[in-house]
Amino acid sequence: MANISSHVLDSVIGTHASGIRVECYRRDAGRTALVFDVKADAQGRIAETVDMFGDTGGIEYELVFHAKAYYSDHTLPDDGFQILNSIVLRLDLPDADGNYHLPIMLAPHSYSVWWSGSAPSNT
Repeated sequence: MANISSHVLDSVIGTHASGIRVECYRRDAGRTALVFDVKADAQGRIAETVDMFGDTGGIEYELVFHAKAYYSDHTLPDDGFQILNSIVLRLDLPDADGNYHLPIMLAPHSYSVWWSGSAPSNT
């Protein structure tokens, strides 16, 4: 099974984005199915195992980070004005047993994301 994880960091407050809601959807031929719906732990981390149903291609996964809801629970310097409701990442998971770690630096008006997993083996 594949592992999807993230470490969400709040660049305004300067700490972990604990409690941010993250959803994952499986998108296949126009159909969308919820895979998981979690909140980040006290360290701003999520880690979920995903059963890819034996599929190795043609399936897209979507991670949704609920930024506006997260910041509505925090006092911001500019009275909470923000335009980002959610951050949506669409992913291919080429290795059914791979590790897909996607850290995010989050702010009300921007974000930065990168992948720090491992490339599939060519054996």
